[in-house]
Amino acid sequence: MTDTIALVGKTMEELEELMVDLKQPSFRAKQIFNWIYNQKVSKIAEMKNLPKDLRKQLQQVAELEEFTVLNRQHSKDKTEKFLFQLTDGEKIETVYLPNQDGRRSLCISSQVGCAMGCNFCATGLQGLSRNLTAGEIVNQILMVERLTKERISNVVLMGMGEPLANYDQVLKAINLMNHDAGLNIGSRRITLSTCGLVPEIKQLADEKLQLTLAISLHAPTDQLRSQMMPINQRYPLDDLLAACDYYTKQTGRRVSFEYALVRGVNDSKDLAQKLASLLTGMLAHVNLIPINQVEQIGYSKPRQEAISSFKMELEKENIAVTVRRERGADIDAACGQLKAKED
Repeated sequence: MTDTIALVGKTMEELEELMVDLKQPSFRAKQIFNWIYNQKVSKIAEMKNLPKDLRKQLQQVAELEEFTVLNRQHSKDKTEKFLFQLTDGEKIETVYLPNQDGRRSLCISSQVGCAMGCNFCATGLQGLSRNLTAGEIVNQILMVERLTKERISNVVLMGMGEPLANYDQVLKAINLMNHDAGLNIGSRRITLSTCGLVPEIKQLADEKLQLTLAISLHAPTDQLRSQMMPINQRYPLDDLLAACDYYTKQTGRRVSFEYALVRGVNDSKDLAQKLASLLTGMLAHVNLIPINQVEQIGYSKPRQEAISSFKMELEKENIAVTVRRERGADIDAACGQLKAKED
């Protein structure tokens, strides 16, 4: 045990193994787990019901990693964006979204950057540096709860990165969020967004979790979707929708389809009709997202009449649809705007 052990991200079973290594009784693992994820302490010394000798042992071999807060921005709509520096110097962004109905949602990152290259997303412009560990994913929740002094009720994996490209660590993080002795965030309060990694969608379906799967769709034809999202060349629409159908059959959960509306690109009446045809018969919901302005990307938001018209075409075909309310655009915290820059 020469390397320092990161306690955040450890499961109950891993903590039990650590107690065996330290020649401590296994029940101490449950106490430590509670201190990390339920009491959310930031120092081992604060784990008051552990014997002093165990706390001293832990301080010698382990740590509760904290991120450095490089920037904290406040939007006029109460959204907050945090720029965190990780222990290796890499940077990620996390967005806190308090709602008037009492929900406290957090949009978290799963990777440093992103390799998917979607042409409307600021994160994709910077490429991929590395995956986050389960501890770094969960630590975003712990850090924001300490900083805001609010309990996070809902988590959306829609920040930087493609969650399913970091499958094992993301799944481990979700299980930690969901654990009733820890963060205790119910599966139905967790949303995972993917650009459409078909094998991993099927793998996630087989886990039979009750989380919400959100598919970044953005176009109803292979030609247009491939222009906007390179992943479509590997997993075209027929394959993607078959995987979504499998997900619904395995979990009983409705799939949410994210559709970023871009003026003159994918906002026509004809494309709305194509989208309705594509999703007819599926247990699905469409979330229309008027595109957010991103520096270096020439896309712009459709006029309100075009947004309303697109929504109406879907409703005519009995497709469940909502228009997402823009949050945090004035601090570049809205969909597609995260880029982990200090300026």
